[in-house]
This record gives sequence, C-alpha cells and structure tokens, in this order.
Amino acid sequence: MGKGRLEAFSDGVLAIIITIMVLELKVPHGSDWGALAPLLPSFWSYVLSFIYVGIYWNNHHHLLHAAGQVSGGVLWANLHLLFWLSLLPFATGWMGENHFAPLPTALYGAVLLMAAVAWYLLQFAIMCTDGKASPLRRALGRDWKGKLSPLLYLLGIALSFWQHWLAQAIYALVALLWLIPDRRLEHVAPRPEH
Repeated sequence: MGKGRLEAFSDGVLAIIITIMVLELKVPHGSDWGALAPLLPSFWSYVLSFIYVGIYWNNHHHLLHAAGQVSGGVLWANLHLLFWLSLLPFATGWMGENHFAPLPTALYGAVLLMAAVAWYLLQFAIMCTDGKASPLRRALGRDWKGKLSPLLYLLGIALSFWQHWLAQAIYALVALLWLIPDRRLEHVAPRPEH
C-alpha cells in the first residue's frame, strides 16, 4: 500500500488542528495594550501547541519517508496518533482560558504524553511492517529523546498540581528537544529520483 494517501490525510488533519486552535484565540474588547494582557495565557498556550503540531508534522514527514510500506496496522496507529493530536485544541484552550490552573495543565500534559505513546506505537507498527531489515529500526537506535520525553511529560503532569510554571517549562523543554527534525530518519529515507 502506498504512503501518499496516509501523508495527505495526516497533513489535512494537522492543518485542521492548527486552524481550530487559532480560531479559539479571542479578540480583545479593547484597543490598547492593556486589552491584550488577559489573553497572554491563551496566546502562550497557542504558541506552545502550534510548535508541538509543527514538530509532529515535520517528524511525521520524515518518519513516513523512512517507512518502506504501509499496512492496516500502520493506518490504525497513525489514526491513534491523530486522535491524541486532535485533542490539543481542547487542552490548549482549557489551559489558556484558566490561566494554567492545575487540572487543565495536567490534562494538557496527559494529551502530550498520549501523543508521545501513539508516536512510539506508530514507529513500532512501521518497523513491524518493514520487517527485521527496517531502515527505521536501524535509524532509531537507542532513541533517547523518545524515551526521555514521556518521563518528562509525567513529571510535568505531577508538577502541574504543585507549580504550574514548572510544568510549562518542562513542556517547553520537550518541545525544544524535538524542534530540530530527527536527523536519524533523514539518513535512511530513500532519495527521491529526479
């Protein structure tokens, strides 16, 4: 099965997620700088979530280019990932509207955690489909970022109930870890023919 439809569908869903998030930003009811201040938590939530969706989109692109083929298991694993990412607009809005209150901040971290788990399952499904000679399996190696990220999300979730700003810092740190696309995948992806 070809990868084109999977890529196109995923790109469309991610574009819709970003659109929903930006539509959740409220227009201020004033025309001075002071009118923007109450919107800063919502704006920060949007920026962080936009970065996360961008990271997933970028790495998803590289991941699918490293995949040899697509199976039904890969399709379901991809849908599982898109499900968790589709909850980002809700978690983003709730956290921003409530100025990083403990429960919304923890839920935001839980959505990030589940998206990370879904990402791992998608990688696993691709490696199973491609078999023992999977280029993805060779490229990932120890995958320290993939193993560290869920642990940091769990720490952020726990810290949400104690110091929400520490949880936000951890969520931002994980985003920084992944901001540069996963170069390991670039080296194993087949080169396009001209």
